[in-house]
Amino acid sequence: MCAYVAAKKMVTSEKKYVTKTKIKNIAFDIIIYSFITLVALTCVLPFIHVFSKSISNEAFVIANKIILLPKSITFEAYRKIFADHSILRSMYISVIVTVLFTILGLLITICAAYPLSRRSLKGRSIITFFFMFTMYFSGGIIPEFLLMNELKLIDKIAVLILPLAFSPYNLLIMKTTLQNSISESLIESALIDGAGHIRILRSIVIPLSKPIIATLSLFYAVGRWNQYQDALFYIKQNTALRPLQLKLYYLIVTATESFQAAVEGSAQYTNPEVLKASCIMFATIPIICVYPFVQNYFVQGTMIGSVKG
Repeated sequence: MCAYVAAKKMVTSEKKYVTKTKIKNIAFDIIIYSFITLVALTCVLPFIHVFSKSISNEAFVIANKIILLPKSITFEAYRKIFADHSILRSMYISVIVTVLFTILGLLITICAAYPLSRRSLKGRSIITFFFMFTMYFSGGIIPEFLLMNELKLIDKIAVLILPLAFSPYNLLIMKTTLQNSISESLIESALIDGAGHIRILRSIVIPLSKPIIATLSLFYAVGRWNQYQDALFYIKQNTALRPLQLKLYYLIVTATESFQAAVEGSAQYTNPEVLKASCIMFATIPIICVYPFVQNYFVQGTMIGSVKG
């Protein structure tokens, strides 16, 4: 009888323990999901706000009455963007420059990171330091402009591709990834079998590095797509080479000046805030469409590249 009572008490205590554990797990899950939801909203809500401004009537935008939902929907700002036929050419220039820039950047990064990741390379620490040194110091805008002018790159499409095609930060990420994901024994086995380093790079290193390559591709593409400052400095006379971001910048500046000049007149101009919101949407949507295709590789590559070797 005593054994039965003791066993019953033990079962009851175990049930209470399981119940308390489930309650704790549920509470912990609620906290985690709530935090993730808040972080997601901080990313999504500003985007929704900008989109709502871009399709709302100017009067509501000027009165700061647009929060999340658009009011008196109109696409006049988008019509103004597409009315300028040079916008499509600028889009074409941006796509070409971004693709070439990404390919060249990846090629340089992979070719530099592979030898630096191998222990057999003598002086690799010093070489890595020289690359890392450029992350902290730069010549400045004026010396860079003088250099581009001496190289005869002003008003040429190459000036949008070559100067920024190499990133020391991406090099360090690639180097760390190759050190952690590709073992020395695998490289040594390939060398013993008669494979050269180019063959090893093409047949072993690159296939095993798809996640980090996809991640760096996204870094290069997004960085080049959003960049317009170098085009502002280097593309002066040849307006046909203006990328999309620079073209939209000039469009906003022109609209701002026209709107200010016509504030007291009867002419109708698109409000700069509305035009700015529509330009942001127009320039952001194409690069967002690329992300779903590399999302899985991007997550894997970020996790691998975060491990320090």
